[in-house]
Amino acid sequence: MTSPLRPPVPREHRAARAAVAVLFLTNGAILANLLPRYPQIKSDLGLSNAQYGLAVASFPFGALMAGLAAGALIRRFRSSRVAVAGTVLTGLGMLFAGIAPSWAVLAGTLFLAGSMDAITDVAQNSHGLRVQRLYGRSILNSFHAIWSIGAVLGGLMGGLAAGLNVPRGLHLGFSALLFSAVSLTALRFLLPGPEPTASTEPPESATQEEGGQARRGYSGRLRLGLTVAALVMIALGGALVEDAGMTWAAVYLSGTLGAGVTVASLGYVALVGAQFVGRMLGDRLVDRFGQRAVARAGGALTALGMGTALLFPSVPATISGFALAGFGVSTLVPAAMHGADELPGLRPGTGLTLVSWLMRLGFLLSPPIVGLVADAVGLRVGLLVVPIAGVLVLALSGVLSATRVSDRNAG
Repeated sequence: MTSPLRPPVPREHRAARAAVAVLFLTNGAILANLLPRYPQIKSDLGLSNAQYGLAVASFPFGALMAGLAAGALIRRFRSSRVAVAGTVLTGLGMLFAGIAPSWAVLAGTLFLAGSMDAITDVAQNSHGLRVQRLYGRSILNSFHAIWSIGAVLGGLMGGLAAGLNVPRGLHLGFSALLFSAVSLTALRFLLPGPEPTASTEPPESATQEEGGQARRGYSGRLRLGLTVAALVMIALGGALVEDAGMTWAAVYLSGTLGAGVTVASLGYVALVGAQFVGRMLGDRLVDRFGQRAVARAGGALTALGMGTALLFPSVPATISGFALAGFGVSTLVPAAMHGADELPGLRPGTGLTLVSWLMRLGFLLSPPIVGLVADAVGLRVGLLVVPIAGVLVLALSGVLSATRVSDRNAG
């Protein structure tokens, strides 16, 4: 049997999808432009691994502190406007971090940038889900794939600027100006009107009618809580791997393995490049095999790929290990966000906000922990966080849906 043809997508919906994709691209590019400059910043400020890790942890700490404000800001000002304003302020935070004269200023400006990035992240995902509902099919992975394109673009820009010794203020000022202008241009094509306010919570009358089933209700709430916790841990696994690439890939390749600054930037570029490929294939893989099987395969690939690279260290093996890890975790964050957003008994956006907020614990805790381990026994041991994250995903992926599109159509 052939499936019925989908009705044509209205022009304004296609324009909104393209505009959301632009927001994801600018977000990835702004963040990644700073990463190849981290080794130089660390050296110029004379930071130890632990000090460096604590400074970098200010970014996710700011995100954790500000993340829960995103919902209120979105309801007040709309997800489109919040996403664009957050993009502009994130770019400014990255600029000031790049020219910070001390550890305290570096930590403070990264805190500001992280706060704005968290709000941007929730807002652009919220708007992307609005567009996805209009399309009537999954397109969320494609937005995250575009984020990876932006991260590769930003990483290449930063690596080239570092290799050419372009002053950090000039480089990061250009990046902030360019991508802020792009996001402001996209604003006019995003969906108009206020955010949806519909609730998936059961009506009060239905809740009262079920008052005699308190024990069953308690079990349901417990199961819901455990499911949310598992989804958060899966997202954390993806966050740990991404943070290892963002924070430590260039430092490990240039410091421990002796790569040049341009080559050292390729660790993170390889991770996000492979992540992009995985996200481009993600929707089709999930449709074919189910979310659970894709996550389990990705966890195993992450553990084996980076574990082997750390066991047999070299520049090519490490870059390849980061690439395999990036491919392995490519669908995890979109899967966790989508799964949380679809949970029954929660208002629209509640699950998404919780997962987006709590997964940033990985970005907060990972840099100082890896830095302390690196100072004590070496960065090679600290990077074991990557294969450990793969094992974590492998253990918890049963919470994800095993349903395949072919199974749904057959039903």
